[in-house]
Amino acid sequence: MSLNETPSGERLHIGFFGRRNAGKSSVVNAVTAQELAVVSDTRGTTTDPVSKAMELLPIGPVLIIDTPGYDDEGSLGALRVRKTRQVLGRTDVAVLVVDALEGMGPCERELIGLFEERKQPYLIAWNKCDLLESVPPETERWIYVSAKEGTNIHALKEKIAALGKSHTKKRPLAADLVRPGELVVLVIPIDESAPKGRLILPQQQVIRDLLEAGVPSVCVRETELAALLEKLYPLRPALVITDSQAFRKVSEIVPREVPLTSFSILMARYKGFLDEAVRGVTAIARLRDGDRVLISEGCTHHRQCNDIGSVKIPRWLRQSTGRTLEIELSSGRDFPEDLSRYALIVHCGGCMLNEREMVRRMACAVEQGVPITNYGITIAFMTGILERSVEIFPHLAAQLAEAEQ
Repeated sequence: MSLNETPSGERLHIGFFGRRNAGKSSVVNAVTAQELAVVSDTRGTTTDPVSKAMELLPIGPVLIIDTPGYDDEGSLGALRVRKTRQVLGRTDVAVLVVDALEGMGPCERELIGLFEERKQPYLIAWNKCDLLESVPPETERWIYVSAKEGTNIHALKEKIAALGKSHTKKRPLAADLVRPGELVVLVIPIDESAPKGRLILPQQQVIRDLLEAGVPSVCVRETELAALLEKLYPLRPALVITDSQAFRKVSEIVPREVPLTSFSILMARYKGFLDEAVRGVTAIARLRDGDRVLISEGCTHHRQCNDIGSVKIPRWLRQSTGRTLEIELSSGRDFPEDLSRYALIVHCGGCMLNEREMVRRMACAVEQGVPITNYGITIAFMTGILERSVEIFPHLAAQLAEAEQ
């Protein structure tokens, strides 16, 4: 992935919902000006959510998601409905496609109820308006369109763009922690699990964030960090950001007066997950023999022999606690709905998931009373440097100090 390519987690997720044969796929194809979804007169042609990352004017980088009919029936239909509800968890803007001739029914009213229950921004697109004798005027919430004739498709895209913009929160990543012109050192280990020829996404994003803010950064492996700091002396970096796996070694090298944190911790803040992750990590000290821990990753990369999620963190958890733990793994969109059997959830930084999906997963854990944290905070806790790694966030440092009293 290049520095100029927008990752899926940074794209506006637009989901199209509705009953079978309302014309969802036709509307999707009209909006994207592509044959993204299969169109047929046969009910239930779309059997699984179909996603497509693209640039869509006037919106920009988006992920378009076409979902199966929400009124599907039978055991297979129930599975499709469940998948549709899962898509809601990562949808930034929902478009409910209604057959203008048939009008709204229980299916549409249930979907609207779900949108409002989840505080989901949504629009209603009344499709097939070319078959109506007269077309009612649009409102703030709904618009009459014809996928077949292209009627009001551009206006629908304008509405989606406006709704997405009004509900998009921009959290800082790293540049707000330093001033323009100050130096930041980025510690990036290169080991057997590092992707060949590229940096992992959080590292790319931090570099880009600092560049845009006029903050110079120096990238170095942990093996050359001490030599770099010696060459820089008496200049000290304003901040050191490290890969979590090198936390212990980097902490020993970086002078105590220099702020230190990790890419994973910054990503947790960026995704709206940091405060809960710091609260949840203390559950590690309460783990008992036989407890089940879920380690969840948002991507589906090929696991290496010494993979961080499936190998290293389970090993470190067992070593740190001295407990016999049952470890379960999940990846990609496969996040369990029932979390009650877990004593702890350790999630990746979520760089490939959008903020809404990360917040949804966090909320599911909180609602079910299950502590949830992330990789970087877990490693900082187990290596005894959590307090140092969150000192740059005063409210979290105070929270940890209070918890220890």
